[in-house]
Amino acid sequence: MFVLCGSAFAQFQMPDPKQMSGIPRPVDDLPSGSVSVRLIRGSLSNNIAGHPVTLRVGSSVRTVKTDESGRAQFDKVPAGSTVKASADVDGEHLESQEFQAPAQGGIRLLLVATDKNAAPATDPNAPAVSGQVVLTGQSRFVFEPADERVNLFYLLDINNPARVPVTPPTPFAFDVPADAVGTGIMDGSTPQAKLAGHTITVQGPFAPGHTFVQVGTALPAPGGEVEIAQTFPANLESLAIVAQKAGDARLWSPQITNQREMPANGDTFIAATGGPVTAGQPIAITLSGLPHHSRAPRTIALGLAVAIILVGVWVGGAPRVDPAAHAAERKRLLARREKLLTELARLETDQRDGRTTDDSRYERRREELLSALEQVYGALDGGDPAAEPTDRARPGTTDTAPAARTAVGAH
Repeated sequence: MFVLCGSAFAQFQMPDPKQMSGIPRPVDDLPSGSVSVRLIRGSLSNNIAGHPVTLRVGSSVRTVKTDESGRAQFDKVPAGSTVKASADVDGEHLESQEFQAPAQGGIRLLLVATDKNAAPATDPNAPAVSGQVVLTGQSRFVFEPADERVNLFYLLDINNPARVPVTPPTPFAFDVPADAVGTGIMDGSTPQAKLAGHTITVQGPFAPGHTFVQVGTALPAPGGEVEIAQTFPANLESLAIVAQKAGDARLWSPQITNQREMPANGDTFIAATGGPVTAGQPIAITLSGLPHHSRAPRTIALGLAVAIILVGVWVGGAPRVDPAAHAAERKRLLARREKLLTELARLETDQRDGRTTDDSRYERRREELLSALEQVYGALDGGDPAAEPTDRARPGTTDTAPAARTAVGAH
């Protein structure tokens, strides 16, 4: 995982046996603080036994000879110390990448010398035949949290173990997640890899050996969590996931069998491994607990904006009253009231003094004056001051404002 830090995301190259030389690999099957260096010539089946291997630990140097399996093991390496392994084989100097000794678990690495007597093992120019390819255990999922999203890198090593080119029975194609954005094929990938929408297709035939495909995409993570269920058209020899740890990040998959956190280049990474995965079987991965912005302020602000708009619409639709017009209308109503009261008093005086000859006409006019006064008092007491009271009551008018009649009597 050390080669996955920083800018190495974009520069990662899947190793064949020679390319694997010097790359440290964290493991759980060694005692904590142990470094195992395997020395081979050309291929994994050609171990170099009884050969000295040097391990530089800080400013000190240790030397151990390889056993029959070509391994030299160095124990009790101080955690956090800077380490580099090296060996000289037939005049060829081999050395590992420089790395830090882990606090837990151990490190395995290969040093691969050139086999000068080996004949070409493959014939890449032979006619292609039908055959299968596999995704090697050097394939990786790499997660890199960013602002409200997670960058996802597919670092795939497609291997054709045959000596001649092969064309799989079905095209080698897979889809990135449906909500992925900014998907692209990265530098270092085979020109056979093509992108169309969310689908990556690697066109055959596949030459003998390794074909590298590196894809980058971004997944939205507004709630601090992403989930994928990824399938591939070929068997995966072993599952490997690397996630840069941010905040309280947690990595989960039912196919993970081992998981640990490891420091590298000033950051912390979650490294997880699992067993083989057959073609077409979904690989379920959840990365949760990532830092994210709360949606509550945005929701509250949106709610307030809607409320302000609604209040504005309501206020804008309400009738507006001109204070000067309101005062003038009230003055008119007061004058109207005095006129009606004066006429009603004269009518009562004529009735009392016997000057009224038609009692029915007296009663009808009295009711008309009282109804008009009721409307005036209603407008003055808080009704619509602009309502125009009439002198004559409508047919069927009922006594709906006793207070007005009381005021008339008092007057």
